[in-house]
Amino acid sequence: MRALPANLPLLRCPKRLFGPVAADPQAAPWTEMEGFPLHETASGDKPQQATTLKLGWNAEELRVLYWVEDNYVWATLTEPGALLYEEEVVEVFLDPVGDLQRYFEFEVNPLNAVLDLVLWREGGELQRDFQWCCDGLKTAARRTPEGWCAELAIPFKSLGAAPQGQWRANFYRIDRPKGVPRELSAWSPTGELDFHLPARFGVLEFTE
Repeated sequence: MRALPANLPLLRCPKRLFGPVAADPQAAPWTEMEGFPLHETASGDKPQQATTLKLGWNAEELRVLYWVEDNYVWATLTEPGALLYEEEVVEVFLDPVGDLQRYFEFEVNPLNAVLDLVLWREGGELQRDFQWCCDGLKTAARRTPEGWCAELAIPFKSLGAAPQGQWRANFYRIDRPKGVPRELSAWSPTGELDFHLPARFGVLEFTE
């Protein structure tokens, strides 16, 4: 891992035994695990509607849970590979190598539609491979009294990476409340209204 900016957040990701992917924040082991807030991505301030992130891993997969406060939950897209970021969605960006040149993106919306792709920069331009498919990816989404939840189980084998050491990563939410501008939230704020700034990816550290 190369030298990192001093203000990047660190998230220690513990090893746990998980049950089925159910997007249930009241299920074990989620109830015993630490939650991490998302921040408004440009300013770093507290967002209008909160999002809590929890992460863990086992030998096969990375597990990610989003617990979203939302007084107006909506989505219309259901087709695999649809451009979910045009509506309401939560997102996971992972760079297992840590060179900030190539990373994986996963999105889930309130209807449990999924978008997965690989991104890289070529000639200064961001390239996207929408044909890539994360084999074995499992997701769930459900409504809650406070808003909605989403859970992802991302197989390490499909990423060609092992759960060891430190990865670079970021975690996001796009909220589109009725009648007001969208709100973009991030675990590691980017300082801009843009998620695709790998230099601002935080550090994900796998622990036992």
